[in-house]
Amino acid sequence: MFLREIPILLHHGRQYVPDLRHVELPDTFRGRPVISPDITPEENTMIASLCPVAAIGVQPCSIDLGKCVFCKECGFILPGKIKFTSDYRMATNDRKKLVILPGEEGPLRLDPGKIRDEIHRIFRRSLKLRQVSAGGDNSAEMELNAAGNVNFDMGRFGIEFVASPRHADGIVITGPVTSNMAEALQICYEAIPDPKLVILAGSDAIGGGMFSDSPAINRSFLKQVAIDLFIPGNPPHPLTFINGVLDLIGHEQ
Repeated sequence: MFLREIPILLHHGRQYVPDLRHVELPDTFRGRPVISPDITPEENTMIASLCPVAAIGVQPCSIDLGKCVFCKECGFILPGKIKFTSDYRMATNDRKKLVILPGEEGPLRLDPGKIRDEIHRIFRRSLKLRQVSAGGDNSAEMELNAAGNVNFDMGRFGIEFVASPRHADGIVITGPVTSNMAEALQICYEAIPDPKLVILAGSDAIGGGMFSDSPAINRSFLKQVAIDLFIPGNPPHPLTFINGVLDLIGHEQ
Protein backbone atom coordinates (compact mmCIF):
# COMPACT_ATOMS: atom_id res chain seq x y z
CA MET A 1 0.00 0.00 0.00
CA PHE A 2 2.88 2.35 0.77
CA LEU A 3 4.18 1.96 -2.79
CA ARG A 4 1.03 3.66 -4.07
CA GLU A 5 1.85 6.71 -1.95
CA ILE A 6 5.27 7.24 -3.54
CA PRO A 7 3.96 8.73 -6.84
CA ILE A 8 1.74 11.09 -4.83
CA LEU A 9 4.67 12.29 -2.72
CA LEU A 10 6.79 12.79 -5.84
CA HIS A 11 3.98 14.78 -7.46
CA HIS A 12 3.66 17.06 -4.42
CA GLY A 13 7.37 17.75 -4.45
CA ARG A 14 9.12 19.54 -1.59
CA GLN A 15 6.46 21.41 0.34
CA TYR A 16 8.47 22.84 3.21
CA VAL A 17 10.59 26.00 3.12
CA PRO A 18 14.17 24.75 3.59
CA ASP A 19 15.70 28.04 4.79
CA LEU A 20 13.36 30.25 6.79
CA ARG A 21 16.08 32.83 7.40
CA HIS A 22 16.62 33.91 3.79
CA VAL A 23 13.29 33.61 1.99
CA GLU A 24 12.62 36.07 -0.82
CA LEU A 25 8.98 37.12 -0.94
CA PRO A 26 7.36 38.72 -4.02
CA ASP A 27 7.07 42.49 -4.39
CA THR A 28 3.34 42.25 -3.67
CA PHE A 29 4.10 41.43 -0.03
CA ARG A 30 3.55 44.40 2.27
CA GLY A 31 6.55 44.46 4.54
CA ARG A 32 8.77 47.11 6.11
CA PRO A 33 7.90 50.56 4.68
CA VAL A 34 10.33 53.19 3.47
CA ILE A 35 9.53 56.92 3.55
CA SER A 36 11.26 59.22 1.07
CA PRO A 37 13.31 61.95 2.78
CA ASP A 38 11.82 64.57 0.44
CA ILE A 39 8.20 64.06 1.49
CA THR A 40 6.60 67.47 2.00
CA PRO A 41 4.67 68.65 5.08
CA GLU A 42 1.54 68.92 2.94
CA GLU A 43 1.89 65.33 1.74
CA ASN A 44 2.58 64.21 5.29
CA THR A 45 -0.59 65.87 6.59
CA MET A 46 -2.66 64.41 3.76
CA ILE A 47 -1.69 60.78 4.33
CA ALA A 48 -1.93 61.19 8.11
CA SER A 49 -5.57 62.23 7.70
CA LEU A 50 -6.25 59.07 5.67
CA CYS A 51 -4.73 56.56 8.09
CA PRO A 52 -7.54 54.60 9.81
CA VAL A 53 -5.43 53.79 12.89
CA ALA A 54 -3.43 57.02 13.31
CA ALA A 55 -0.20 55.18 12.53
CA ILE A 56 1.24 58.10 10.57
CA GLY A 57 2.90 60.86 12.56
CA VAL A 58 3.29 64.48 11.49
CA GLN A 59 6.38 66.68 11.78
CA PRO A 60 8.36 64.60 11.40
CA CYS A 61 6.56 62.17 9.15
CA SER A 62 6.63 58.63 10.53
CA ILE A 63 4.88 55.29 10.27
CA ASP A 64 4.35 53.39 13.51
CA LEU A 65 4.45 49.68 12.69
CA GLY A 66 2.98 48.97 16.11
CA LYS A 67 -0.26 50.54 14.85
CA CYS A 68 -0.01 50.13 11.07
CA VAL A 69 -2.48 47.67 9.52
CA PHE A 70 -0.50 47.61 6.25
CA CYS A 71 -3.49 48.70 4.19
CA LYS A 72 -0.98 50.54 1.96
CA GLU A 73 -3.36 53.44 1.33
CA CYS A 74 -0.55 55.93 1.99
CA GLY A 75 1.57 54.15 -0.62
CA PHE A 76 -1.25 54.22 -3.15
CA ILE A 77 -1.69 57.97 -2.67
CA LEU A 78 2.05 58.77 -2.70
CA PRO A 79 3.71 55.95 -4.69
CA GLY A 80 6.92 57.92 -5.08
CA LYS A 81 7.19 58.84 -1.42
CA ILE A 82 5.91 55.77 0.48
CA LYS A 83 7.01 52.25 -0.44
CA PHE A 84 6.23 48.98 1.28
CA THR A 85 9.13 46.60 0.71
CA SER A 86 9.09 42.81 0.75
CA ASP A 87 11.20 42.73 3.92
CA TYR A 88 9.33 40.51 6.38
CA ARG A 89 11.90 40.65 9.18
CA MET A 90 10.30 43.43 11.19
CA ALA A 91 10.27 42.03 14.73
CA THR A 92 12.14 43.94 17.43
CA ASN A 93 12.44 44.13 21.19
CA ASP A 94 12.51 47.93 21.21
CA ARG A 95 9.10 49.55 20.78
CA LYS A 96 10.68 52.80 19.54
CA LYS A 97 12.29 51.01 16.60
CA LEU A 98 8.86 50.30 15.16
CA VAL A 99 8.51 53.99 14.31
CA ILE A 100 9.89 54.41 10.77
CA LEU A 101 11.24 57.88 9.86
CA PRO A 102 12.01 59.38 6.43
CA GLY A 103 15.22 58.09 4.86
CA GLU A 104 15.48 55.03 7.10
CA GLU A 105 16.07 52.03 4.86
CA GLY A 106 17.97 49.72 7.18
CA PRO A 107 16.44 46.46 8.39
CA LEU A 108 14.71 46.15 11.75
CA ARG A 109 16.59 43.98 14.21
CA LEU A 110 16.61 43.22 17.91
CA ASP A 111 18.78 45.14 20.35
CA PRO A 112 21.14 42.52 21.87
CA GLY A 113 21.55 44.65 24.98
CA LYS A 114 17.85 44.38 25.80
CA ILE A 115 17.71 40.57 25.63
CA ARG A 116 17.82 38.95 29.06
CA ASP A 117 20.76 36.58 29.56
CA GLU A 118 18.55 33.69 30.64
CA ILE A 119 16.67 33.74 27.33
CA HIS A 120 19.69 32.59 25.32
CA ARG A 121 20.87 30.27 28.05
CA ILE A 122 17.57 28.45 28.62
CA PHE A 123 15.47 28.75 25.47
CA ARG A 124 17.98 28.57 22.62
CA ARG A 125 17.18 24.95 21.74
CA SER A 126 13.64 24.56 23.06
CA LEU A 127 10.82 27.06 23.50
CA LYS A 128 7.21 26.26 24.35
CA LEU A 129 4.68 29.05 23.99
CA ARG A 130 1.08 29.53 25.09
CA GLN A 131 -0.92 31.64 22.65
CA VAL A 132 -3.77 33.75 24.02
CA SER A 133 -6.30 35.46 21.77
CA ALA A 134 -7.18 38.49 23.87
CA GLY A 135 -10.08 39.69 21.76
CA GLY A 136 -8.45 39.13 18.38
CA ASP A 137 -10.22 38.75 15.03
CA ASN A 138 -8.64 35.34 14.37
CA SER A 139 -6.37 36.56 11.56
CA ALA A 140 -3.18 36.67 13.64
CA GLU A 141 -4.16 33.41 15.28
CA MET A 142 -4.46 31.70 11.89
CA GLU A 143 -1.00 32.92 10.85
CA LEU A 144 0.52 31.65 14.08
CA ASN A 145 -1.07 28.26 13.40
CA ALA A 146 0.46 28.36 9.92
CA ALA A 147 3.90 28.89 11.46
CA GLY A 148 3.79 25.27 12.60
CA ASN A 149 2.44 23.71 9.40
CA VAL A 150 4.38 21.63 6.89
CA ASN A 151 5.53 24.70 4.93
CA PHE A 152 7.15 26.69 7.75
CA ASP A 153 7.56 23.99 10.41
CA MET A 154 8.95 26.13 13.21
CA GLY A 155 8.98 22.96 15.31
CA ARG A 156 12.27 22.07 13.61
CA PHE A 157 13.84 24.73 15.86
CA GLY A 158 12.18 23.40 19.00
CA ILE A 159 9.55 26.18 18.97
CA GLU A 160 6.03 24.91 19.62
CA PHE A 161 2.67 26.05 20.96
CA VAL A 162 1.32 24.17 23.95
CA ALA A 163 -2.17 23.85 25.39
CA SER A 164 -1.40 24.72 29.00
CA PRO A 165 0.43 27.73 30.45
CA ARG A 166 2.00 25.39 33.01
CA HIS A 167 3.82 23.66 30.16
CA ALA A 168 4.90 26.94 28.56
CA ASP A 169 8.00 29.11 28.68
CA GLY A 170 6.21 32.22 27.54
CA ILE A 171 3.01 33.77 26.30
CA VAL A 172 2.14 35.07 22.82
CA ILE A 173 -0.64 37.65 22.92
CA THR A 174 -2.83 38.48 19.93
CA GLY A 175 -5.73 40.93 19.95
CA PRO A 176 -6.10 44.33 21.64
CA VAL A 177 -6.83 42.83 25.12
CA THR A 178 -10.52 43.30 25.74
CA SER A 179 -11.94 43.84 29.20
CA ASN A 180 -13.45 40.36 29.35
CA MET A 181 -10.02 38.84 28.57
CA ALA A 182 -7.89 40.99 30.87
CA GLU A 183 -8.29 38.80 33.95
CA ALA A 184 -7.91 35.56 31.97
CA LEU A 185 -4.69 36.91 30.45
CA GLN A 186 -3.35 37.76 33.91
CA ILE A 187 -4.19 34.28 35.21
CA CYS A 188 -2.50 32.65 32.22
CA TYR A 189 0.63 34.75 32.68
CA GLU A 190 0.89 33.92 36.38
CA ALA A 191 0.57 30.20 35.64
CA ILE A 192 3.69 30.19 33.46
CA PRO A 193 6.82 29.34 35.47
CA ASP A 194 9.71 31.82 35.67
CA PRO A 195 11.62 32.93 33.72
CA LYS A 196 8.98 33.62 31.11
CA LEU A 197 8.66 35.52 27.86
CA VAL A 198 5.98 37.94 26.71
CA ILE A 199 5.49 38.38 22.97
CA LEU A 200 3.00 40.72 21.29
CA ALA A 201 2.00 39.51 17.82
CA GLY A 202 0.14 41.85 15.49
CA SER A 203 -0.83 45.50 15.43
CA ASP A 204 -3.87 44.84 17.62
CA ALA A 205 -1.71 43.49 20.43
CA ILE A 206 1.03 46.12 20.07
CA GLY A 207 -1.03 49.27 19.52
CA GLY A 208 -4.60 48.35 20.40
CA GLY A 209 -5.89 48.22 16.85
CA MET A 210 -8.71 50.21 15.31
CA PHE A 211 -10.71 50.21 18.52
CA SER A 212 -7.94 51.13 20.95
CA ASP A 213 -10.03 53.96 22.41
CA SER A 214 -13.05 51.75 23.03
CA PRO A 215 -14.23 51.31 26.65
CA ALA A 216 -14.29 47.58 25.90
CA ILE A 217 -10.46 47.56 25.79
CA ASN A 218 -8.41 47.05 28.95
CA ARG A 219 -4.65 47.07 28.31
CA SER A 220 -3.55 47.60 31.92
CA PHE A 221 -1.89 44.16 31.97
CA LEU A 222 0.60 45.22 29.30
CA LYS A 223 1.75 48.12 31.45
CA GLN A 224 2.66 45.77 34.29
CA VAL A 225 4.93 43.35 32.41
CA ALA A 226 8.10 43.66 30.35
CA ILE A 227 7.57 42.88 26.66
CA ASP A 228 10.36 40.76 25.18
CA LEU A 229 9.32 40.91 21.52
CA PHE A 230 7.10 43.05 19.29
CA ILE A 231 6.00 41.41 16.04
CA PRO A 232 4.17 43.86 13.73
CA GLY A 233 1.71 42.97 11.00
CA ASN A 234 -2.01 42.76 10.48
CA PRO A 235 -1.76 39.84 10.68
CA PRO A 236 1.96 39.10 11.13
CA HIS A 237 3.39 36.76 8.51
CA PRO A 238 4.64 33.37 9.77
CA LEU A 239 8.13 34.31 8.55
CA THR A 240 8.00 37.54 10.58
CA PHE A 241 7.01 35.61 13.68
CA ILE A 242 9.49 32.76 13.28
CA ASN A 243 12.48 34.96 12.48
CA GLY A 244 11.65 37.30 15.35
CA VAL A 245 11.54 34.44 17.84
CA LEU A 246 14.73 32.91 16.45
CA ASP A 247 16.53 36.23 16.86
CA LEU A 248 15.23 36.51 20.41
CA ILE A 249 16.42 33.07 21.55
CA GLY A 250 19.78 33.49 19.84
CA HIS A 251 19.50 31.06 16.96
CA GLU A 252 22.43 31.39 14.60
CA GLN A 253 21.82 32.83 11.14
